[in-house]
Amino acid sequence: MTAWQLQEAKNQFSAVVEAALAGEPQRVTRRGKPAVVVLADEEYERLRHLEKAKAPTFAEHLLAMPQDDGEFERLQVKPRDVEF
Repeated sequence: MTAWQLQEAKNQFSAVVEAALAGEPQRVTRRGKPAVVVLADEEYERLRHLEKAKAPTFAEHLLAMPQDDGEFERLQVKPRDVEF
């Protein structure tokens, strides 16, 4: 993956986009630290669908809860004073 400094990426944005469209993601750094990655829209959509496919549905999440009717240890805490 090619890395570009932010100012260089601004000056050569067309080259950054062309490289991303050619299938090579382009990393842009700001102050020497990775900031963003430019990639083709097609690759972005592929990654989004892949992420969604791996995520459990709400029903799967609920069904994954423990079903053993286990007991939970309760803390012995004094209730706070309340004024009415």
